[in-house]
Amino acid sequence: VQLQASGGGLVQAGGYLRLSCTASGGTFSSYVMGWFRQVPGKEREFVAAISWSSASTTYADPVKGRFAISRDNARNTVYLQMNSLKFEDTAIYYCAAAITYTGPYAFNLMREYDYWGQGTQLTVSS
Repeated sequence: VQLQASGGGLVQAGGYLRLSCTASGGTFSSYVMGWFRQVPGKEREFVAAISWSSASTTYADPVKGRFAISRDNARNTVYLQMNSLKFEDTAIYYCAAAITYTGPYAFNLMREYDYWGQGTQLTVSS
């Protein structure tokens, strides 16, 4: 499974951006997909996740109400719509796929994700 994240860039605080992550190989429609982010010198942290059916989503507290995760199984793509961006959202954003879990829920456990994309940089100017 290969994951290609895109859509990062420079945006002003209060602005918005949408990240995309397209998967190739495997069976995308059966995977839990997640977004994580990392600032240099800090640990990678969970942002959002979505179940294979889109019925279950979960978000980290700092992004609740501002970010929305969605997916298009026909396009093998997961999205992260980011609104009301803050300076502290600045990070490298990674998408990840959990392929061994077959249940109906999304989750934030990093160790459960098996494949990772290369990351895309988001910079929010204050």
